[in-house]
Amino acid sequence: MKILVATSEAVPFAKTGGLADVTGALPLVLSEKGHDVRLVLPEYTMTKKWLDSNPQFAVQRINGIDVPIKGIPIKCIVQELKHKNITVYLIKNDDYFLRDELYSTKSGDYEDNAERFIFFSRAVLKMLRLKDWSPDVIHLNDWQTSPIPLFLKTVYKDDPFYSSIATILTVHNLGYQGVFNSSELELFSGVNPAEIFTMDRIEFYGKINLLKSGIVYADIVNTVSPKYAQEIQIPECGYGLDGVLRQRSHELYGIINGIDYDTWNPSTDREILHHYNLECLENKRLNKLNLMNYFQLETGTKSPKIELDEKIPLIGLVGRLAAQKGLDILAEVFESLLSMDIRLILLGSGEEKYHRLLQKIARKYRDKISVNFGYNEELAHRIYASSDMFLMPSHYEPCGLGQLISLRYGTVPIVRETGGLADTIEEFDPLSGIGNGFTFTEYSGKALLQAIKRACYIYQHKTDWQRCISNGMNQDYSWSNSAIEYVKLYRRAVASKVRSSGIQKL
Repeated sequence: MKILVATSEAVPFAKTGGLADVTGALPLVLSEKGHDVRLVLPEYTMTKKWLDSNPQFAVQRINGIDVPIKGIPIKCIVQELKHKNITVYLIKNDDYFLRDELYSTKSGDYEDNAERFIFFSRAVLKMLRLKDWSPDVIHLNDWQTSPIPLFLKTVYKDDPFYSSIATILTVHNLGYQGVFNSSELELFSGVNPAEIFTMDRIEFYGKINLLKSGIVYADIVNTVSPKYAQEIQIPECGYGLDGVLRQRSHELYGIINGIDYDTWNPSTDREILHHYNLECLENKRLNKLNLMNYFQLETGTKSPKIELDEKIPLIGLVGRLAAQKGLDILAEVFESLLSMDIRLILLGSGEEKYHRLLQKIARKYRDKISVNFGYNEELAHRIYASSDMFLMPSHYEPCGLGQLISLRYGTVPIVRETGGLADTIEEFDPLSGIGNGFTFTEYSGKALLQAIKRACYIYQHKTDWQRCISNGMNQDYSWSNSAIEYVKLYRRAVASKVRSSGIQKL
C-alpha cells in the first residue's frame, strides 16, 4: 500500500511525548513489510538542530507552495530526505514553526496554534499534488492533523487527484482536542462556514474543535487500545466527544501501541550496566544492587553495600508526576507504603504540588525512596532494568508504554485496570500460573496499596515470581504485531472510502 503518516511530531525529528515515539517507529516497520510509507511533519527549531547535527542526511529542497489562509496565499517550502527506509517530508515555514517549543511555552499555548496546524494540514495536501503522489491512505494523528479529512471532503471533494485517498485518524489522548474560538473559522479558506460549523460537524459549545473535525470526517477512527476505544464513548471519559464517538462506534477501533524492541532490549541495552535475558536473570539482580547503592538506598544488610536482601523488592516509577498518572492516590498511601519493607525509585516531572510532596517524603525516608525530577534517558533504562515492580496507577491511560517496557525487562507491572493497561496486564494467579502483573479497579489509594501488597506477597515466593516474570518476558509487544493490525485498518479505510464514493455516485 501507499501510506502517508501525517503528524505534528516524530522521533528523531521532533518530540514532546509518546506521539513522537509512535509516529517515528510505525512507518519504519510498515516499510519493512513492503509498503511505500512516507512521513510528513513540520520543520521546527528542534528539527533543524537535529538536521544540523546529522549532516549525513542530505535534505533536498522541493519547490515552494502557496497555502491559502484567510484567503491569503502563505508560502512554505517542502523539504525531503531519506531516513532509514522511508521518505520524510518537512513542511518549512519559519514564521509558524521555527520556535523553541512545538505547541506552547511555560506561559501557555501559542496563540496561533489553530492557524499553524490548519496551515500544516492544508500544506500536506498541496504537497501531494506537488510530488504527484497520491497515497491509498493518510494516517492522521491527533488534533494537529485532523483538518486534513475535512479539506478532502469539502475543498477537494470533486478533484480526481484526491478522490481515492482514504483517511484514518488515531486519537492518542482524547484530553487534547485543539479547541479554538469560532472566529478561527476564517482559516478554512474555500470552506463554507455554515457547512462545517454545526453540532454534527466541528462546532463544540460555540467553538471549533479540530479533533472533532477528524472524528467526523475521517473514514475510520482508532485509538491506541481496545479498552480506551470503549471508555471514550462514555461521558466520564469522553471529554464532551462521547456522543459523536458513539455515532461512529461501528468505525471506531483500538490497536495497542508497540515498543521498539531494539531500543528496549535488556540483552543489548547500552544504558544498563549488566545485560540479561530470561535465561540469565542474575544480572538483573546486579543492576538492582548497583542502582540501590548509587542512590544510597538501604539494601537490607548492615555490612558494606555489596549484598542485597532478596526479600526487599525495588519498585520503580517513570512518568509524569500528575493526577492523570495516579499521583493523587499514590500520595494517599505514601506513609503506609514506605512503612513496608520496600524501596522506591521515581523519575519524572509534573505538577508542583507533587514535587513538594515528594521532596518532603524523600527527606523523611531518605534510605527507602529516591526521587529524581526531570527526565534522564539513561536513568529511565536503569530503573526498568533494575526494579522488581513497576507502578502505573493511572486514572486513565490510552495505551501506556511503561508497562510494555517493564514486561520486556522482567519488571512486574502494578497497574490500574484502565485503557491500554487493562488490555495488556492480567492479574497473576499463583494457582494457574497465568498472568503477568497485578491490577486494581477502584481508583483509590486503598486499592492501589492492596495490589502492591499482593505483589510483595508473591515476590516472597520465588517460583511463582519467576513464573510471573517469565509470562511477561515471553509476550511480544513489538511494533511488528501492531503494524499488521494497522495494515488491516488501512484496508478497511480504503474499502469504506470506496463504499462512500459509490453511494455518492448513485
